[in-house]
Amino acid sequence: MASKTKSSSSKDDHIGEKHIRRSISVRFIRHSESQNNQVYRDARRIYKGGTPEFDLEGWTEYVDSLRQADPGLSSIGHIQARKLGQYLDRHLKNQASSPVSFIVSPMKRTIETILPTLNALHRPPQNNANNNQENDNGHTPYNVIIHGFYFESEGCHTREVVESGMSPAQISSFMNANNNNSNSNIQIQPTFTGFPSPNKGWYAHGTAPETRPESEERAAKFYLWLIEFLDEQLSIAAEENHEDVFDAGVTLPEEEEELDHDVFAERVRRRRTVVCVGHGDFMSLVLKRIVAGFGHAVEKEGVSHRSAFVHYNTGMTECEYFGNGRFLVMSSNQVPHLSDPQSCQYITGGSLKDGWSYLMPSENHLDAEVDIAYADEIAPHVKEQTKAMRSLYLDRSTSNIPLDETVNSVATDRDSSNEVTIVVKRGLQVVGCASLDESTGIVHDVVIRPSARKSQVGESLIEAVVKHAKLSKDIDTLIVQPNADGKELFEKMGFTAVGEGVNSGTSYASEVVRMECKL
Repeated sequence: MASKTKSSSSKDDHIGEKHIRRSISVRFIRHSESQNNQVYRDARRIYKGGTPEFDLEGWTEYVDSLRQADPGLSSIGHIQARKLGQYLDRHLKNQASSPVSFIVSPMKRTIETILPTLNALHRPPQNNANNNQENDNGHTPYNVIIHGFYFESEGCHTREVVESGMSPAQISSFMNANNNNSNSNIQIQPTFTGFPSPNKGWYAHGTAPETRPESEERAAKFYLWLIEFLDEQLSIAAEENHEDVFDAGVTLPEEEEELDHDVFAERVRRRRTVVCVGHGDFMSLVLKRIVAGFGHAVEKEGVSHRSAFVHYNTGMTECEYFGNGRFLVMSSNQVPHLSDPQSCQYITGGSLKDGWSYLMPSENHLDAEVDIAYADEIAPHVKEQTKAMRSLYLDRSTSNIPLDETVNSVATDRDSSNEVTIVVKRGLQVVGCASLDESTGIVHDVVIRPSARKSQVGESLIEAVVKHAKLSKDIDTLIVQPNADGKELFEKMGFTAVGEGVNSGTSYASEVVRMECKL
């Protein structure tokens, strides 16, 4: 159980605390074959894709007539989903703590992919009548989070005509209408985040198919949300001594007979586990950031990846997360549930013939991309992170995080030529940022990652702003308009309240005050 705590004598006490590396198991899974995947697969066969006889006109007409904006699974896809569910059922019940967190794309094909797994988890394991899932007592063995910006690249459209996608209420109805659990009393009750509105579809904000740079920006935003979600779990687990977050690299005496490669054997200690069910292309964008952090150039218009990850339908990539953006990739694109001789015929979607090679840029793009990246005064990975932080924590329309997660939510139009961006980094990761208008002394768009609030990040950030302002001959007073949550930090750093401030222009602002710091 995730909420269960250790006794006063921790199982990890036999090694020094500084050597303990606690982690969470994170698995990324691509959806089963969709009806669109089948359309493209059939089109390549019928119109001789990749050969000198390729009929582009026929291929285009065929695909346009059958492609759907938000398709469900193909017949093969349903078989893959069922076999994935059988595999995860045995594995998670014996080796994961409860509840397992599932982070799922809002698209139909990902939801249909994971439904057999969710159904299976409600049934007690055959070999353990006293399992810790507590299904017989009505305990839900999982949490399902439908994430509004974890959808596939390009969004939701048919022949360039945008569709809104399903709303939270429609997704809940869809999940339970397609829920084949034999116990009719069991209702799947997902939670939702990242939707434009509680009553609108996940792509209601779209005005056109998503562009490549827009997909990259969204991937940065999701990556930041994910590591914050995981960091929060690690922090709470450490504070409350949860049993299911521990150093899995340490073998206790009672675990000496366990075999690491046996994914179905019951474990003495069950682990905190997060399963992300998404899409091949967008998952690749997220994994780039997992492997390289933010230390790479953002993709430009017309230029594809310089590196990418390929996944079969239901292919799994397993990672360990150690906090503060540290991932260890344990395996990639594995399909153990389709590896036996009878099931290998159902492996689809992960070969070069499935179109993955088109993600690679041509040679003539590479030098230009490098030149553009180095010409910018602000390092691209820093610019990407600051933009993602402000979008995630200052834009309330796409986040369920309350206002008090931001230090300063006031942002107005200013002359960008006078703007200075100041950041605090942890390695390559930006954990705090602020903007200073050198012509007016106004400090705005101050953001500190929630997981960094208890550290000295906020003080270091404001101290750097003050120090830079003192070097300018044009600034004698710094002006800031923090909300009530940020007032304490600015008071500590020498700012004093001089008025109630002005309305920030949003309905989310509360107790906005004007504060000044004489230099």
